[in-house]
Amino acid sequence: MTAFSSVLGHASNMAPRLIRSVVLLMAATALALSAQGPAQADDTQRVVYHVDFADPTRYSATLTSINNLINDAEQKLLPWDVHLVLVGAGVRFATDDPLEGTPFATDAALDERRAELKGRLQTLIKIRQVKVHLCGVTRSEVALSEDKLYEGVGLVGSGVAKIADLQRDGYAYLKIQ
Repeated sequence: MTAFSSVLGHASNMAPRLIRSVVLLMAATALALSAQGPAQADDTQRVVYHVDFADPTRYSATLTSINNLINDAEQKLLPWDVHLVLVGAGVRFATDDPLEGTPFATDAALDERRAELKGRLQTLIKIRQVKVHLCGVTRSEVALSEDKLYEGVGLVGSGVAKIADLQRDGYAYLKIQ
């Protein structure tokens, strides 16, 4: 039993050293982590705008809202990731094609504002990095050729599926009324 007592005695002497080593390791780890600064959540402004309407005034308000959101993010020094998804009647705002013979054919109100709205959209795409998506189902239904889309307008299989995907990824959903 003396050998067993010797081992127990040696083990009991090691326990305080082991505990002290673990505590020192934990303290060193905490110090290293605190030197990195406080952890911050990703504060990117992630928003998806939904346009499925034909009203040029409402669409103009959507473009204004996008620009205001980005201006606010810039003032707060926050990054942004903004998407605009055009579905159904929203196709009118992705092309100069009059869409004659379709439910989304152009009208006098749109013709009067088309150049202005197109210019504002192009600025949001090129300068503000807004990603614009047109529903492929809508495009197919109106037989609109891809080469008639405005520069920077991308196609997605389904506009509503794109919106759902973005929402699942944490994007806020906005639709201007």
